Amino acid sequence: MRGTYSVIFVLLIYALGVCALLARRSQKPIGKAVAVLELALIPPVMGNLLIVSSGDRLIAMIGSYVYFLGMDLVLYALVSFTDQYCKGTGNGQKRPTVVYIALLLDSVQMICNLFFGHAFTIEAIELENKPYFRLVPLSGQTFHRIVDYTVFLAVVLIFLLASVKTTKIYRERFSVILGTMATVGLLQTYYIFSRSPIDRSMIGYGVFGLLIFYLALYYRPLRLLDRLLSNITSEMSEAIYVFDPTGHCIWANRKGAELAEVSGENYEKVPEKLMELFGDPRQASKLNNVQRSLQTENGIQYYLLEENKVRDEKDHLTGSYLFIRDITEERRRVKQELYEAMHDKLTGLYTRDYLYLRISEALAAHKDTRYLIIFLDVKNFKIVNDIFGTDFGDYALCRIAQWIRDNACDRCIYGRLAGDTFGICVPLYRFNRKMLETELANFRVSRGKVDYPILLHMGVYEVTPDTTDVSVMFDRAHLSLSMITDEYHTHIAFYDDQIREKLLWNQEISAQLHDAIRTRQLLPYLQPIADESGRVVGAEALARWSHPDYGFMQPSRFIPIFERNGMIVEVDRYMWRCACETLARWQKADLDLFLSVNISPKDFYFLDVLSEIRQLVDDYGVDPAKLRIEITETVMMNDAENRMQILEEFRQAGFIVEMDDFGSGYSSLNMLKDMPVDVLKIDMKFLGKTKDLEKAHTIVKNIINLSQELGIISLTEGVETAGQYSTLSDMGCKLFQGYYFAKPMPIDEFEQFARIGMHCVRERAPHSEITHHRAEPDKQKQSN
Repeated sequence: MRGTYSVIFVLLIYALGVCALLARRSQKPIGKAVAVLELALIPPVMGNLLIVSSGDRLIAMIGSYVYFLGMDLVLYALVSFTDQYCKGTGNGQKRPTVVYIALLLDSVQMICNLFFGHAFTIEAIELENKPYFRLVPLSGQTFHRIVDYTVFLAVVLIFLLASVKTTKIYRERFSVILGTMATVGLLQTYYIFSRSPIDRSMIGYGVFGLLIFYLALYYRPLRLLDRLLSNITSEMSEAIYVFDPTGHCIWANRKGAELAEVSGENYEKVPEKLMELFGDPRQASKLNNVQRSLQTENGIQYYLLEENKVRDEKDHLTGSYLFIRDITEERRRVKQELYEAMHDKLTGLYTRDYLYLRISEALAAHKDTRYLIIFLDVKNFKIVNDIFGTDFGDYALCRIAQWIRDNACDRCIYGRLAGDTFGICVPLYRFNRKMLETELANFRVSRGKVDYPILLHMGVYEVTPDTTDVSVMFDRAHLSLSMITDEYHTHIAFYDDQIREKLLWNQEISAQLHDAIRTRQLLPYLQPIADESGRVVGAEALARWSHPDYGFMQPSRFIPIFERNGMIVEVDRYMWRCACETLARWQKADLDLFLSVNISPKDFYFLDVLSEIRQLVDDYGVDPAKLRIEITETVMMNDAENRMQILEEFRQAGFIVEMDDFGSGYSSLNMLKDMPVDVLKIDMKFLGKTKDLEKAHTIVKNIINLSQELGIISLTEGVETAGQYSTLSDMGCKLFQGYYFAKPMPIDEFEQFARIGMHCVRERAPHSEITHHRAEPDKQKQSN
């Protein structure tokens, strides 16, 4: 008997230790409490092992202390476990501090038994002819039993209440523990009254610990899972059918019953109905999934069928289940998304990317057909939006799209490339230039009371065998529009060798700019600016290119290119630096002159212009007033408020701001009152073609007078005759620039010119000479 119980106790200790380790590693919140309880159950079992297995009084006495103190530890851990395990089954429990204090006091008084011998002792008895020791309770034992049984019964009561209050599905997890605790309590009571040396309730404690481990960490209420899974599958949008190994349907969810038109649990007709609807649905198992379509009164419905086999651990077929999902809306949504991805939302035409794809396919499929690529551009569309609003603008784009549809042939492919541009691919033999010119010349958009002519330009490129990239074809068609940019009577332009050469020149000259700046092929030329007396007071810095292969190049050959591709920013920044270098040298040479530098509209997009120029002025130690900032009115066409703020900051930093080409573009006299400028440059070119000399005289005079009243200095550029100079001086103009004084010249020549102090005043000519404007071929300034 001793050996049997010893082995049982050892096995229980080992099992409880393993459970404690596994519980400690568990990710569940209650895992720690379970681990503590499993460890707490080991000391009382170990104490009984010492009592039962030893015939020595001292070892048996040690085992008794381990047993009693271990029971207090078990109850402490059990209370903590119960507090977590039973949460949510009552109104909430407060932390049982009183219980912990009582257990602590009991442990202390049991330890004091070493000194007072008031709680227990042991006596030797003989059982089966072998010596055993059994416990002899004393007065202190009564306190121990009151505390332990009170706590134990309180825990039993908590589990009883939890078992009663919880739902039936969860009751099992409480009732099992409750039954085990009741059994352990009875065994413990039997041990007390039997006076046996062996406490068989320890086996119950071990089993109790194993049950706690399982129920707290691994137990799942199967009935709950069955019910939840049943509810979930019943409410799923997919039809689900479960079949036995013979192919008979044994269950279907609500959607499945509706699809198969069965009621209740009458599933026998399900296979026959599915066969009628979808053919053999179990073909899906061979293909993983199968799509089927049904014609219904609501149109075609699409379904996805998927069957899965269920096999046991020996790979024997135990059944199967079939999913049938209605994918009609999904297919419609995908179809709609695909359409939207391929078609422009506003016009319904192909998007650019899909247009390119369709054209590529057509060109590959019809290599024997000659095609034209057309780039259709709406000129000045921004004005249409500004005047009539974006609603009318959108309507105009839709009308253009409809015009394309109406004139397109079966082999035509067309789409919207971007905001106001369209792309068309048409067979050459279907292209009627004369008819298109007529229609484009008379194209109007009418809506309500608005009837507005829309100017459309077509750039046309004939597809060649060596051109494979559709985007390149459209780029070339777009380039051809440069030939008719300012044309209002010609609407169609073809890409040709001249445009190709222009394109190659643009690419070549753009690629060489960085080296030109690095090797100083790009030169600043200065055109003198004189005052009323004819004395040179400054100059405008203009870019010229001394090319190693093409010789001296006028700005007309490269400046417009750089303005279009944005590289004008590099040119301007280089010219600013050259101007600061020159001013620094003049400052040391005591040459009191200013320089004006151009700022292009694109500079404001790519640079922090104010910071760049201020840094250059600081680096070279130049007086800001000597570096004049020259802008054109086009700078103010976009983001005017921000640009005005920047110009005002220039003025506050000591720079003088000039407005160039006033009167040649969009300028109005009214805008002068808001412009933060110090100098107004009046362009003589805008009067060059006038036939009414008196009106020309009046316009210039009023501009000069208005600038004086606003405190703005007037500077006339393009002065070419003594008569113009004399007349403008009489009108009150303060500064002058033009060929009458000098052409743009290299810096060293200008310095010599300025030092001589040359006065260009001649005897005054008649005032009427103001309109005699001569344009020379090499008179091309660096434009903004």
